[in-house]
Amino acid sequence: MAELRWNPLLRTWTMVASNRQARPHLPKDWCPFCPGSGKVPEQYDVFAYDNDFPALSQTPGLPDEVTGGPYRTAENYGKCEVILYSPDHTSSLSALPVAHIEKLLTLLAERQAALSQDPKIKYIFPFENRGEEVGVTMPHPHGQIYAYSFVPQKIQVELDSCREYHAKEKRCLLCDMNREEKRFAQRIVAENENFLAYLPFFTDYPYGVFIVSKKHKGDLTQFDAQEKKDLARILKCVTAAFDKLFGRPFPYMMCLHQTPVNCAEDENADAYYHFHIEFYPPLREAKKIKFYASSEMGAWAACNPHAVEETVEALRNACAAVQEEAEEKS
Repeated sequence: MAELRWNPLLRTWTMVASNRQARPHLPKDWCPFCPGSGKVPEQYDVFAYDNDFPALSQTPGLPDEVTGGPYRTAENYGKCEVILYSPDHTSSLSALPVAHIEKLLTLLAERQAALSQDPKIKYIFPFENRGEEVGVTMPHPHGQIYAYSFVPQKIQVELDSCREYHAKEKRCLLCDMNREEKRFAQRIVAENENFLAYLPFFTDYPYGVFIVSKKHKGDLTQFDAQEKKDLARILKCVTAAFDKLFGRPFPYMMCLHQTPVNCAEDENADAYYHFHIEFYPPLREAKKIKFYASSEMGAWAACNPHAVEETVEALRNACAAVQEEAEEKS
């Protein structure tokens, strides 16, 4: 069973993907993403790989006939891809050279452009889950892309908020967030010519960094070579700082938020929406997890156990140490 089911209470789609239960338990000494597995090229640096157990498909089956009353279904149209960061099974985003991360960003931009050619695709969402704490079972460094036939609810709320703010203030909300974070300065973690990394005033995770383009651009395809290099640099800096923070591999969810595609409702999103990356790292201390409990999940009433002004200094110092080490090696 694979389909979309409409949630009439929240007015959004739930993906049903029973096929993902058939994912095998892989032998500990074999990885499908490593060269020699027979699943990927014998040589690659970065590689886009069709998910073997996708939640979405460009050749979907018919939804089950289980609807009635307020319930409805739709075909689970879309695409799920795995983005392999490196052939090195033990590497990580933070360990990759900046030039290699640039190749990764170029691949993501290429997939963004290609997937947007499908008129049924409305939103393209690159992301990475890292660490057992967020459910990762495949340690080989990789991210994923979900290309949806609908705009996911959280993204739609952001879009609606940005549209309303732009209509009222005649300015981009994320541009104004950047300006306020620059003015206040104390929540900034790292910065270069084209990107800011900061713990936003409102984030619900103690180390919930946002990386935001300084220029008002909507998606990865709009960045030039220098912007991709600067994005690669700040990604490496932030993820390496995470690892340095508690002296251990740092788990996180990393989500790239971009403008929709082929979406009449938000066809002017480039005017009011703005590329950014949101991190959701579950650690609040080296061995303590910030769980999303009943208030967060049941009421969407987020609670951060620390004001970000309390946690930013340690992360900023870790970023500075990472940058200093990089300069010493260069």
